[in-house]
Amino acid sequence: MAVAIVSGLSGGAARAEITLVFGTYAADKPSAIVRQFRPFLTFLENRMELLLEEEVTIGLRISKDYEESIEDLALGRVDFARFGPASYVHAMERNPQISIIAMESKQGEKRFKGIIAVHKDSDIEQIEDLAGLTFAFGDELSTIGRYLSQTYLLDAGISASDLHDFEYLGRHDLVGEAIGAGKFSAGALKESTFKQLVAKGVPIKALVSFDNVTKPWLARADLNERVLEVMKEIMLSSRNEEMVKRVAKNGFLAGEDRDYDFVRQAMTRSRDF
Repeated sequence: MAVAIVSGLSGGAARAEITLVFGTYAADKPSAIVRQFRPFLTFLENRMELLLEEEVTIGLRISKDYEESIEDLALGRVDFARFGPASYVHAMERNPQISIIAMESKQGEKRFKGIIAVHKDSDIEQIEDLAGLTFAFGDELSTIGRYLSQTYLLDAGISASDLHDFEYLGRHDLVGEAIGAGKFSAGALKESTFKQLVAKGVPIKALVSFDNVTKPWLARADLNERVLEVMKEIMLSSRNEEMVKRVAKNGFLAGEDRDYDFVRQAMTRSRDF
C-alpha cells in the first residue's frame, strides 16, 4: 500500500492519499473482468474515503494466469485480491500471513456449483460414460477447472489413463466454447460461465454438478490494519448495496481458513488423477 501526502486544492492542510492495487486473474475474458470489477472498486474507494477520511485510489491488476496472480499477492505486488479457493490455498502456502477479508455469499451460503458439461446433442448420460473420451479442464491451478472435477472423475472410477485425451485450456469460457464446438466430449467450468454461454447460444448442457466453496477476498501480509478493518466493515455490511451484488450477488460473509479444508482435501485427492 502506498500512502502519499498531497496538498489540498484550496491550499489547506495536507492529507494522506491511500493507493491500493486490487488483483485478480483472467479466468474469463479480461474485458469482462474490468466491466465486472471496476464499478465495485470505485464504490469501495468512495466508501473507504468516507470512513477513513482520506483519499483512496484503487487500481486494477489482471494477471495473465492463476500462477502469476498467486505470486502477486504472496509477494505483496497487490494489496488485496479475489481468488478461487485453490488459488487461496496455494497463496497461503507461499505466504501464511495472507488474511481473508470476506467470502462471497451464495444465497446466504458458502457453497456454489461447478459443472461438467457436454455438447447439447451428446448422448452421454452419466459420468461413467466419459471413459475413453476426451475432457477439457480449465487452468492447472483452478478449483473447479481441475481439482474438484478431477476428484469427481476419480470418485466415478475415471483417472487420466481412462480418458482418450485431456487438455488444460485455461479459462472457463474457453472450456465451454471448446465443448460446444465439438473439440472435447466434456469439460469442467463454473456454473455462472456455463449459464452465460448457454444464454449466448453455445450448444452445451450440464451432465453433472458438484459443490465448490465461494471465492475469498484476500489481503496481503502486513496490509495496514485500519485499512483492512474498514474494508471488512464495508464488505460485510448488512445493507448489501446493489453495487456489492455486482461482484458477490448475495453480498459477503465472514470467512475463516478452515472454510477451505474441503478444497484442500480435493487438491490432495486429485494427485491420484
